[in-house]
Amino acid sequence: MGFFKSLFGGSNTPETEKEKNDKKNFEILKYDGIRARHMGKLPYAIKCFEEAVAINDEMETLTLLANAYIQANRLDDARITFNRMAEKEPEQVNTFLSLASICFMQEDYEGMNDACQKALALDDKNPLTYYLTAKAAVGMKEEINAIAMLTKAIVLKEDYMEAYQLRAEVLWGMKQAKDAAEDIQKLLNLNPEDEQALLLKGEILAATGEEEQAEECFNQVLSLNPFNEKAYLLLGELFLTKKDFDKAIGVYDEAIEINPNFAQAYHERGRIKLLKGDKDGSVEDMKKAMELAPETEGNISGQYNNYENMTKNVPF
Repeated sequence: MGFFKSLFGGSNTPETEKEKNDKKNFEILKYDGIRARHMGKLPYAIKCFEEAVAINDEMETLTLLANAYIQANRLDDARITFNRMAEKEPEQVNTFLSLASICFMQEDYEGMNDACQKALALDDKNPLTYYLTAKAAVGMKEEINAIAMLTKAIVLKEDYMEAYQLRAEVLWGMKQAKDAAEDIQKLLNLNPEDEQALLLKGEILAATGEEEQAEECFNQVLSLNPFNEKAYLLLGELFLTKKDFDKAIGVYDEAIEINPNFAQAYHERGRIKLLKGDKDGSVEDMKKAMELAPETEGNISGQYNNYENMTKNVPF
């Protein structure tokens, strides 16, 4: 009986049995990985996805693997996986956009731009592609190109808030206050409670001498979100510029009360205490800042430029 089955194709050959087992194992590994990821068991999820794509490197499972790598902060592995996907299906725009985002996380702006250009070659009507290209241009210090890309993104999507925000920040970095303020106003027309827009508006107002209006912007942000650390820093810096040391210290006192691990607030408060002649208080705050963020040690020599470094070129 077995002879006739094999003769007429009625039985499974060893090869088809292997294919069945592979398919079954692949499905088990894939969905075990999905469940493990949802349960927060990331290392096990990654192991499952890795074993699954070794059986069948389909795009969905490769995407699951890449995203798991990102969650685990294994950016090199995520990038390798997205490159593998791009080679497998080079017509997929989203793969190149994901690759661009990974490059941004790695601060590889040339690699990011390369991925964006490949995405643009496939689809030149996607506003996100122009936005990411602009972010790459900002990273490469190509501000004019960044503005051009952001303008194209906004033409394609008139309410593209992130593009307005980034364009305003680039324009402000170029000291184009009027044009930056126009973009900020468009943002606030779309969302009057946009914290980033309000902060940038306050920065521009402070720099152009409208200190009271700037203070209103910073306080509005803090009323919306008492945990917005940048708002405390900008408000404290505003009072420092006005030489109102007590108010500045009060701002940082409040910031530290909200977040006792806010290293930058200790550092800035220590800076102002030193200006007031409170050397002991200054040293105490500086030491606390160093304990919380050892990487700030180089700024405690009297060169207080870390505030400026923190508030410009913020990742968008």
